Amino acid sequence: MGSGSISRGFRGEFKHWQITPGYCEMSPVMANQFSIFVTRGGNKKYASVLAPGQLDGLKKSSDDGISSWDWKLKGDRSTYHALFPRAWTVYDGEPDPELKVSCRQISPFIPHNYEESSLPTSVFVYTLVNTGKERAKVSLLMTWANSIGGLSHHTGDHVNEPFIGENGVSGVLLHHKTANNNPPVTFAIAACENQNVNVTVLPVFGLSGESSVTARGMWGTMVQDGSFDRDNFNAGASIPSSLGDTVCAAVSASTWVEPHGRCTVVFALAWSAPKVKFKKGSTYYRRYTKFYGTSPRSAVNLVQDALMKYKHWEEEIDKWQTPILRDDRLPEWYKITLFNELYFLVAGGTIWIDSESLVVDADNKSSSSPLEDGDSPLHDSTCNSTVPLIGFDPHEIDDIENVGKFLYLEGIEYFMWCTYDVHFYASFALLDLFPKIELSIQRDFARAVLREDNSRVRFLADGAWGIRKVIGAVAHDLGAHNPWHELNAYNIHDTSRWKDLNPKFVLQIYRDFAATGDMSFGKDVWPAVCTAMEYMEQFDHDGDGMIENDGFPDQTYDAWTVQGVSAYCGCLWLAALQAAAALARSLGHDDYAERCMARFAKAKSVFEARLWNGSYFNYDSGTSYNSRSIQADQLAGQWYTASSGLPPLFEEDRIKCTLQKIFDYNVMRVKGGRMGAVNGMHPNGKVDETCMQSREIWTGVTYSLAATMLLHGMEHQAFTTAEGIYIAGWSEEGYGYWFQTPEAWTVDGHYRSLIYMRPLAIWAMQQALSPPMSILEAPKVNTMDRAHISPGTFQFLQDSVRKMTPKNGCFGNNVFNWDC
Repeated sequence: MGSGSISRGFRGEFKHWQITPGYCEMSPVMANQFSIFVTRGGNKKYASVLAPGQLDGLKKSSDDGISSWDWKLKGDRSTYHALFPRAWTVYDGEPDPELKVSCRQISPFIPHNYEESSLPTSVFVYTLVNTGKERAKVSLLMTWANSIGGLSHHTGDHVNEPFIGENGVSGVLLHHKTANNNPPVTFAIAACENQNVNVTVLPVFGLSGESSVTARGMWGTMVQDGSFDRDNFNAGASIPSSLGDTVCAAVSASTWVEPHGRCTVVFALAWSAPKVKFKKGSTYYRRYTKFYGTSPRSAVNLVQDALMKYKHWEEEIDKWQTPILRDDRLPEWYKITLFNELYFLVAGGTIWIDSESLVVDADNKSSSSPLEDGDSPLHDSTCNSTVPLIGFDPHEIDDIENVGKFLYLEGIEYFMWCTYDVHFYASFALLDLFPKIELSIQRDFARAVLREDNSRVRFLADGAWGIRKVIGAVAHDLGAHNPWHELNAYNIHDTSRWKDLNPKFVLQIYRDFAATGDMSFGKDVWPAVCTAMEYMEQFDHDGDGMIENDGFPDQTYDAWTVQGVSAYCGCLWLAALQAAAALARSLGHDDYAERCMARFAKAKSVFEARLWNGSYFNYDSGTSYNSRSIQADQLAGQWYTASSGLPPLFEEDRIKCTLQKIFDYNVMRVKGGRMGAVNGMHPNGKVDETCMQSREIWTGVTYSLAATMLLHGMEHQAFTTAEGIYIAGWSEEGYGYWFQTPEAWTVDGHYRSLIYMRPLAIWAMQQALSPPMSILEAPKVNTMDRAHISPGTFQFLQDSVRKMTPKNGCFGNNVFNWDC
């Protein structure tokens, strides 16, 4: 995680290159392959790339590139399996009918392991089983282009060199000089030699006839000999490549497999890309450099450790996954999808830096603004009129969790880091598997609540001008080209006017506090919670305790207009009031808790009176045709309330009635429940066509809806609802969206935004099935009973809670008057 990523498709292709932040090269680099060469006796020879299909120009006599190789694998006797972070491909009698080959691919994605999960490496374990009566000489070949995807191999000045490491590990380093002044990358490809396996290398071959060794010549050597000259290890570094040329390297591992015998051959890939450089900001060292250093040659140590430690990694992965895989309560499709959706934590453009080794290039110093004299840490109650956003330099780093700084994209098409309204859904995966990272992200947003950025921004939706970051408003995202410093890359709407971000912040804070039991975390973020809650008072336009939406798409559904009291934002607000009260109680701020619960009681009565229609909550309190729509996400606040172990917001029969209505209409009336939950449905059973988003099925929202159903004992409805996402997105009869789950699709299967963050919400289902022990063991006390609301409290709230209007300046000191 966070060290750049390369995905591998079911055909064996290496694609979706994300080595440089902000760039995703989708197309595969076809020179990167595994191939097999088999010799039996004197006459039988088999050779093929281990990838089905054929390349254009196959076996042209004039071609010296990879199309001159043998692409003989049909694939009809081969099977691919995936259970992230591992994948298996079984070649059953291809290309040799008497040889069964399996490849097991392992990446060190290990929950709660904050070291090895940061390593940029993968291992490929080949098992060879000879079912014939003759011994077979088998050579496996790994080829790799000096490239980071796209046309980067043509940029020139790339260098390859062989290496011999320790414990029988040897291979080739490929030093890649990136374009546009981006930091360099060094790949290592290697195999492990032992008494049964012989490893040789070809440090350089090219794809054109001008190369001293061509792809055609390399292939011919392997067909003839099954290995390369061992003197190649003494070749030293190659001359830098020329502009337009492609240089590749190869590692061969050869062995004899006896009749009815088996043998294992292991390859590994690693890369050293120590620096992360953002377009407008500083340069940082990646997390893995804390353990392996910043030298390009650390790729040798990485690939060497991968080959030595992969068995231990698999043991740890098994310990994590086996209890879920053996849980008979769970459908098979759910187990598969649960783990495979985690691909996004690697392939979602993830950046993980080592906070302690910040790099500031001389030409970037002006854009890396540390906190200036007089600036306040999170827990202070004062601020200056111009405040740098999060302040980030080697001497002032908020890394209390000691896990570095972590970023992941909203999606590869929506280039914003840690988009918070979407993280609200996805964060269950991090909370369960890497809770320290989750707390670190929450601390970043907590710090940002108390900061402002007065730079002017023009919003695309209405053309109005505003400021980038308003103090008190939760940031929409941590930025794009200068994360942590320049927040809110999103500029369609003014998100300081959104109604969901602040409640979502408070809800996530309390959920994480309740799940981890981390008292210091709760204390540290408490001032930001107070500020975020007070900021929302301005949206209670009539003083009835309930916030109102302002007639534009002022929440995560940013194309779906909302007017007045809304089911989505209103429910989030109720939940946030109760969560803030619960956090206040835990921290000893009883007066604050009482005030929150008084407002909760007042707002709840308004919410139910305005929206409850006898079977569900109306979309909003407006008068438009879609105001009575059934919104799939209307109980988002109750979802978080139940997930955090708090008392339900409404009577249980109303919650279940609403969930059943959503199931009957939004789920089952769309292709018989085989696609997920459509966002909006009219009570007459027709999809709400008000806007693009009302008629879409959102994958992550469907998972969160299913989690809510689980939390309220509706297992059948929950798994049926979520299975629609599996059927449409992951199954063989679906639309082929595996390992690139989109944000949304329509009822006819057209997608929007592939490789998206929100589907990680499937881990909310797992949390509902297996809640954290700290929540299970917490005393079940009714927050309302503990509030001891006095008769005068309602009048107190109306009289003494200051309505706030966003200004360019900071809040006065009374922002912290509520026992903060």
